[in-house]
Amino acid sequence: MRAHRPLVRAHADRAEQQRRVTGEVVEALSAAGVHRMNVPRHYGGYQSSLRTQIDVLSEVSTACGSAGYVAMIQIGNAFIASLFPDEAQDEIFTSPDVRVSGTLIPGSKAVPVDGGYVVNGNSPFASGCQDADWHLLTALDHSGDGPPEMLWLAIPMAELKVLDDWDVTGLVGSGSNTVVAQDVHVPARRALQVRPMVAGSFPSQRSSADPFYHMPVLALFCAWAAANAVGMGRAALAEFEERIHRRGITYTFYERQHEAPVTHLQFAEATMKVSSAELITSAMVELIESKAASGEPYTTEERARIRAQCGYLTRLCKEAADLVGSASGASSLHREVPIQRIVRDLNALHLHSFVNPAANLELYGRVLSGLDANTPFL
Repeated sequence: MRAHRPLVRAHADRAEQQRRVTGEVVEALSAAGVHRMNVPRHYGGYQSSLRTQIDVLSEVSTACGSAGYVAMIQIGNAFIASLFPDEAQDEIFTSPDVRVSGTLIPGSKAVPVDGGYVVNGNSPFASGCQDADWHLLTALDHSGDGPPEMLWLAIPMAELKVLDDWDVTGLVGSGSNTVVAQDVHVPARRALQVRPMVAGSFPSQRSSADPFYHMPVLALFCAWAAANAVGMGRAALAEFEERIHRRGITYTFYERQHEAPVTHLQFAEATMKVSSAELITSAMVELIESKAASGEPYTTEERARIRAQCGYLTRLCKEAADLVGSASGASSLHREVPIQRIVRDLNALHLHSFVNPAANLELYGRVLSGLDANTPFL
């Protein structure tokens, strides 16, 4: 993947301008095998180790935060698609390079009909949907007596409409538009109940026999998001290092910024923040991989800690980018200067409801204090 980094970086500005990752980058990522990392070997995929996935996603994210985010979403949804009934997987994985987008916010309703569901509704934040072959749409089934059942429904993108409504200030190139379902019929074999899946129960017979697919999806999302954050944190440091050797500090006698003691303090602190985020990420990955190898169940405290680690390391990377961004001078406000984009992209990731540091620290603190986590999403 490292060989493709210059191309991804060169297209980052264009991705922001057109509010989606460029076609050239999408094809480059496919050619590098990025979209195969969670596809079952049965279909020609790699089932790459989590450590490999983190290394790849962080490389992409260092070159372009939006491209890294979209890659994260698409490989994550390929993992989820591998939990669907085997019949559905046969439809989805007609190519190991298939691209799968998805949404977790249940903005649609699924009405049971003979043999499946009819789906209607709008689902926002569908990152990478314009370059996807399939979409995993979350919808609520209200037909039961109790609380509505949340479903993930696998739908060909050709059967969905995309609203061009992604007009934002961070992760602009992720193309996280709203997808719209209008009377879309989804056969029952292409439905996956979210709650049992989160608890580790899913209908795929092939994947059920493979320890790789028993890694918890929500813990994996935390690790994938960590790779996105760390990659952007590294990019902020690299951009800062490049700038301080060719610019001075206005209204001072420093003709080169790298000579000023204040720069040394800023650079060192930002670097320590990103280094700390890397260590937290490694600890998270080590736990998930060790659990996968041993088959040992997770404790509630471990699951809550993974959520907290994801938010905390993202905050560290955001603070590092804010620090060097604020030290980069007014000239860094120009859109062609990457550091301002990195600052905005990390802020956007920081705001993600599953990543948000304050919410995740509260969740972890509740568990540490002997209380219920107050969420099923662990």
